[in-house]
Amino acid sequence: MSAILPLKARSATLLRAPNRRASSPLAYVAEWLRVLHRVNPVLSGAGWLHAGLLLLALVLLLLDHRLVTGLPVWVKPAKFALSGLLYLWTLGWLLADLPAGVQKPVRRISRGVALSMVVEMVCITGQAARGTTSHYNIASGFNILVFNLMGVFILLNTVLTIWAVYLVWRHRPHGSADYVWGVRLGLLLFLVGSVLGGMMIHQNQHTVGAPDGGPGLPGLGWSTRAGDLRIAHFLGLHALQAVPLLGWVLGRTVPRRAALLTWLGAVLYAGEMVWLFMQALEGRPLVNW
Repeated sequence: MSAILPLKARSATLLRAPNRRASSPLAYVAEWLRVLHRVNPVLSGAGWLHAGLLLLALVLLLLDHRLVTGLPVWVKPAKFALSGLLYLWTLGWLLADLPAGVQKPVRRISRGVALSMVVEMVCITGQAARGTTSHYNIASGFNILVFNLMGVFILLNTVLTIWAVYLVWRHRPHGSADYVWGVRLGLLLFLVGSVLGGMMIHQNQHTVGAPDGGPGLPGLGWSTRAGDLRIAHFLGLHALQAVPLLGWVLGRTVPRRAALLTWLGAVLYAGEMVWLFMQALEGRPLVNW
């Protein structure tokens, strides 16, 4: 698996890949995280902060039984902390594969992304502690301020994502063609997913055809009675992990056709995003229970 790891550090010095002789999966993961921290300490550190907030939210789930929009109040901070953790660490790995000559803008992107995600998590966690919602909350001046602050930093994150997409398409990342296309297409679909999230802000809720907070899928909360824009948004955001991984796997199983199949997989993935988005706009749930 070492081929999927970053090939160069920001200083243009070749990184030592995780020890192939690691005695256990846990040892491999520990080495993987050490390499990640050498590659991009900013995104690594922000990811660890999210890991701590995730642990805190899980503990509070057991102790705090308040409900917000029909769900335990600490479910949302836990979900966002996990999603942010995956985003920060994945982005750190993918951008480390860019050539040494463009690592200066990578550092700038990393600082901006880390700040954006930390501000969002502070807002979400703080509002959960207050027993109220963070998104679409215009019930008071303070809640409007929090929601607008989140919007500003998510917009910043989207702008930085556009910059990252430009870099990976303008400067070829290290790796085989299938992996490179996975990185490029995964980041592009992530950007599309981010833009889809803007639709929810535009209509000031994520449910189409019903108020937010109705019956939903267990653990996810996606509406089972009306359309839910979060589903396409979720799929788009996690293209950042799915599509590069697809390219990497295809490169090791069908190397001669891997690049073409990576493109095909990304197109099908995008088609699924569009279908889910259109279904939500029509007010239809993913599963009608």
